[in-house]
Amino acid sequence: MDDLLIFLRTLTDFSEESWHILSQIVKKVEYHKGDYLVQADKVCHSLFFISRGYCRAFHIQEGVEVNTMFYFEGEIATNINSYATQVRSSFFIEACEPMTVYRFDKEDVFKISQLSPQIDMAGKRSLERIAAKQEKQLEMFRLLSARKRYDHLAIHQPEMLNRVSLSQLSSYLGVTRETLSRIRSKKRSK
Repeated sequence: MDDLLIFLRTLTDFSEESWHILSQIVKKVEYHKGDYLVQADKVCHSLFFISRGYCRAFHIQEGVEVNTMFYFEGEIATNINSYATQVRSSFFIEACEPMTVYRFDKEDVFKISQLSPQIDMAGKRSLERIAAKQEKQLEMFRLLSARKRYDHLAIHQPEMLNRVSLSQLSSYLGVTRETLSRIRSKKRSK
């Protein structure tokens, strides 16, 4: 859980006392490839800190999976809207490879956040980071062409290009596999 503590200390000054309180509610969970962390049409009650592996968020539109986000080691995955407002999730979050996560259930976090302002602050800043990541992604899609989106990922999130399947990556970028293959081959030929 050292990686979790390091992450928390990037969010706020996190004391040993706060760590002792928080560590009592953290649940280490192992997921297999294909397991769901969050299911569509169910309320998301947890935050998931990814220690090992990665997962994807996706919607199903007209029977087709549309990837909307990927979460890697050192990040928090959740459906922020469902978690915050207790409405049903509109999308799935699925493990794309074997994963180790530390799960924080909302009810437990709420109880202990009253014991430690640092825990409360870490929770709020985690949600802020998720919202900021979503906003950056939305901006990328509004302002950049498919080729520029690919270039942006190559610079800012190269792990996606190395770990995510071509099908899932093309869905995420909003292009066909063939278009993504052309973008990649043009990039390699330069």
